[in-house]
Amino acid sequence: MKPPGAIVSALCLIALFAPPLAVAGNAAADLHALFEQEWERDLADDPLLATYRGDPRYNDRWPDLAPEARSARRAADARVLLELAAIPLSGLAPADQLNHELFRHEYQGRVAVAPFQPEVWSISARGGPQTLNEVAEQMPFENTADYEAWLRRLAALPRYLGQYAALLRDAAATGRTQPRVVMERVLPQLEMQLVGRPEDSAFFERFRDFPDSVPEQDRQRLSARARTLIAEAVIPAYRSFHAMFRDEYLPACRTTVGISDTPDGAAYYANRVRHFTTTDLGPEEVHALGLAEVARNREAMLAVMREVGFTGTLGEFFSFLRSDPRFYYQTPEELFHAYVYTAKMIDPELPRLFGRLYRTPFGVRPIPATSAPNTTTAYYNGPSQDGTRPGWYYVNLYRPEVRPKYEIEVLTVHEAAPGHHLQIALAQELTDLPKFRRFADFTAYIEGWALYSERLGYDLGLYRDPYSRFGQLTYDQWRAVRLVVDTGIHHLGWTRQQAIDYFLANAAKTEADVINEIDRYISWPGQALAYKIGQLRILELRERARTALGPRFDLRAFHDAVLGSGAVPLDVLEAGIDTWIEASRKP
Repeated sequence: MKPPGAIVSALCLIALFAPPLAVAGNAAADLHALFEQEWERDLADDPLLATYRGDPRYNDRWPDLAPEARSARRAADARVLLELAAIPLSGLAPADQLNHELFRHEYQGRVAVAPFQPEVWSISARGGPQTLNEVAEQMPFENTADYEAWLRRLAALPRYLGQYAALLRDAAATGRTQPRVVMERVLPQLEMQLVGRPEDSAFFERFRDFPDSVPEQDRQRLSARARTLIAEAVIPAYRSFHAMFRDEYLPACRTTVGISDTPDGAAYYANRVRHFTTTDLGPEEVHALGLAEVARNREAMLAVMREVGFTGTLGEFFSFLRSDPRFYYQTPEELFHAYVYTAKMIDPELPRLFGRLYRTPFGVRPIPATSAPNTTTAYYNGPSQDGTRPGWYYVNLYRPEVRPKYEIEVLTVHEAAPGHHLQIALAQELTDLPKFRRFADFTAYIEGWALYSERLGYDLGLYRDPYSRFGQLTYDQWRAVRLVVDTGIHHLGWTRQQAIDYFLANAAKTEADVINEIDRYISWPGQALAYKIGQLRILELRERARTALGPRFDLRAFHDAVLGSGAVPLDVLEAGIDTWIEASRKP
């Protein structure tokens, strides 16, 4: 496998920010046919992915987790590389040469990670079989057929949970389990599904209210069928899964937290670091970078602390911020309204920083109760591929007394605009690119952009209050801490408590948030490294462009260049910006 830092040829770099050329010749036709073939296979193999992307054809089913189905997918991924190798680069225009290389990068990554059995790690405190009711958040419920698709999905749920149980049994038998301390948090989530009446089930939620487009006679039939399925299929399936999880999987879970304590764990972590950062950085290099960023942010935070007249230590200032009621709303409704207000306040300022803006809107929603106690402060779900479903900025309203007001601006910038929604919606609207490019999920780029966007809050007129500025620094420090604790846990053998203590000592996040975050890093090795690595690269490229172009530097044009080809590995982004700089020098 080529190292991620060198996946494109010099000729491909020319194509990155050039207008797409027309498809010509058999090689190009074969290449785009392969793109479409694999796009369709991915949707058919993973109905949950299809639902997320807004393709309704598979909304009545779940993924097939049987061993033979998983083996067939791995074999198909390997076969793609052979088919791709048969398409000569020399027969392609530069734009398609880049598409060819990025597609190969994707499938080389799939083949490289397959021996580590990544599917056995998919359950976490943030989501898994215990929160399958939340799939309905991404499905349309506009007509009778939509409701019937959800009913068929409910009817198929026992088979899926049975396959998931078998997967976890196999994981336990081979020592590939999540840590017990994290999985203990899943047990009460599963217990929330064991209701006495079907009407009390989270799976019944969509049958409480119907749109006018669903006839009254259909509503009664659909609700009755839902009650029957939930009572006779869904709840019994969850009882069985819950018993297996409690009596078999949980007792087999390891007591340590680092992935290096599992079979092939050190190699798996190295693979994940390369995958999520799209660089050749090793864990020790990442750890050292994190320590440096933490030290830099601490100095900036001390300056704000002195500005507001606090005379204690930084740790004492953190305690003050975590405990003083002035920094918190008392009700979920107040907190939700603050998020909505902030999102709308940002909207009219965006044209000052971007020449091109998204057409697909976004909205704000509360995180569902089934996952809110165990997940992050907020997250984002992208729009459907056809734009009929908006993007959604999900905010955590659980325990508003631990959700600081001074985080609202920076969080909204990251998750909504100009962060995730602006970048992801723009990428999906690049209809001249193949679908796999428009929906690419290079984490270092996507999360790096969102973290970079947090600093754009100053350009948008945010962070006028010193505590809001401290909130921005807290969020930047949060991602710097990630570099230290993720590598500490998975490479250096840190305990969970060590990681929690380090986080609390260096950032003003509340303890509830810190524990949720540390458990996220434990169960999702390497993912948290992408944010800072991506942000620092974008900041470096911005400074490179500013220095090279001097008074000709245009921040709006720079942003349009960064966003103009969708998510790409960081070395591809760097090469593209270098090409843009050279083009911008010309009269």
